Amino acid sequence: MGIMAIVSTFFDTATRATINPFNFFGFFTMQSNIIVVIVLAVSAFVSISARRQSPRLVLARGCATTYIVITGFVYNLLLAGLEGGVSLAWANTVLHVILPLYAALDWVIFRDRSPLRWNQIWIALIYPIVWIMVVLLRGATDGWVPYPFLNPTQGYGVVALYALAIAVATVVFAAVIWTVSRLRPLRSPALA
Repeated sequence: MGIMAIVSTFFDTATRATINPFNFFGFFTMQSNIIVVIVLAVSAFVSISARRQSPRLVLARGCATTYIVITGFVYNLLLAGLEGGVSLAWANTVLHVILPLYAALDWVIFRDRSPLRWNQIWIALIYPIVWIMVVLLRGATDGWVPYPFLNPTQGYGVVALYALAIAVATVVFAAVIWTVSRLRPLRSPALA
């Protein structure tokens, strides 16, 4: 469903304008949805194969869940109703509501993983920090930014505060994801 929403949005946008793939795929929304779809597909394949998920896959799944939940929160708190973004209503709902909720519920309900180690929580910060750095570089060089709150025309102090808020939110959401992974009632006894 997520891939259909991304592909449909790509072609819908192409009917109205020339698409710059660096811009289209530069949105955290698109990237986090692609990441979560790939990680969940790999997790499903491993589970169907009756194999245990490796610690690396569980870590990737925890990070992917963190990113997609952030996508849902940021969109619904800061961006819903603003001009621009995904024009197909169903695709917008899939990318900003359904997949974030699905990933969060998948993490809470399914007990097919071992607990995440606290000393690895910093790994969840790598992707958002690199993404912000690329966005800031692009904003400074070619003027393109994916979201209005990262627009350098409002001043780099304001943008820095938003970037810091994204980093803090990532740590907070990751801490919740890490905590849920450690709750015994939510894990299979074989993985405890």
